Amino acid sequence: MAPLAESLAAAAALVARVAAGRSLGGEPQGASRGAVLDLRNGTLRRYGRSQAIVRALSRRGRAREPALEALLWCALYALDSGRYAQHTVLDQAARAAERLRGARAKPYVNALLRAYLRARPALEARLQFDPEARHQHPRWWIERVRAEHPRDWERVLEAGNGHPPMCLRVNLRRQPLASYAARLAEAGIPARVLGGAALLLERPVPAARLPGFEQGEVSVQDAGAQRAAACLALERGQRVLDACAAPGGKSAHILESAEVSLTALDADAARCGEIVRGLRRLGLEAEVRAADCAASADWWDGKPYERILADVPCSASGVARRHPDIKWLRRASDVAAFAARQARMLEGLWRVLAPGGKLLYVTCSVFAEENGAVVDAFLARAAGARRVALPDGGPAQLLPGAEHDGFYFALLEKPA
Repeated sequence: MAPLAESLAAAAALVARVAAGRSLGGEPQGASRGAVLDLRNGTLRRYGRSQAIVRALSRRGRAREPALEALLWCALYALDSGRYAQHTVLDQAARAAERLRGARAKPYVNALLRAYLRARPALEARLQFDPEARHQHPRWWIERVRAEHPRDWERVLEAGNGHPPMCLRVNLRRQPLASYAARLAEAGIPARVLGGAALLLERPVPAARLPGFEQGEVSVQDAGAQRAAACLALERGQRVLDACAAPGGKSAHILESAEVSLTALDADAARCGEIVRGLRRLGLEAEVRAADCAASADWWDGKPYERILADVPCSASGVARRHPDIKWLRRASDVAAFAARQARMLEGLWRVLAPGGKLLYVTCSVFAEENGAVVDAFLARAAGARRVALPDGGPAQLLPGAEHDGFYFALLEKPA
């Protein structure tokens, strides 16, 4: 097969996993990796639209087989992307169909794609009345964002369909922000200073191209995520716990920000290896342990922590553009399940927080049920606990935008 046909077939196999309710798994490999990633992610970002188009054009109301359905979604994205000539997509999609399901599949795929090109203006008008096709999110997700963020709901959904920004965190122990920005400019990598330790790249580049990356002078970390270390109000010599630490970016930022004694926990032993490797690249040290932070009896040594970062598992609704399968795999009931788990984690971590200490509750979510609702319910139960202003003066909820992903922050103080 020609290269595009191979990429379409590979991307379709990955998209079919999501359609079957399974996560994407590992990243694609091989010489066509970039094309497969673009086709896979682009298709999933426009998944609702592609589904609606295939339903409208298929004589049976849907494609005859899941593999062909996924191939058609990917081919529709390829046509709309402008990256390929129309005749190339038609030819290569037919070749991919033949490989997937034999020669009989070719005419069906070719005919549906040609029908789309002929009917595109009329289809576009019809799709405006289909919320999932128009906003590229499940209906329950659209309704929840609209209800909770009435002024910004369309902007939030639009951000979830775009390409994520690439932001860097400069190790300020090694050099000033402006100095590293100048090094990027010399390397032909345009960037904009956001403040703190953050530089926003004009265009994403492989991490290996960043000056000093292997030497630990810079890391890739979203600007919103970088807010966590600043909001912990760290002080020299403190005992600090990062309770859900993998992959380790926030742990590293804590250690770059202050001379503290850090324990980094994660329930996934394999992901603890990511934390260790990241700290080693940066020349930083912490105690890294595989443990469930809510089960303190299994790992706590009895010495309380002055600061705790609880970056808890959540729906990831604020970072959906980085994981385009998430919004199609999540269910409305998942949000309540995450909220219950988050509440248990808060209860467990509060026991290991020192009197007068502070706990920073963080999610990468835009859903109130796992953000303010969890915090308010906990404060109503925990005697003397109070919510204090975030040190940077910013809002609790960051909505995803051009400079950062979506995050929620709440700083809680334990009575002395």
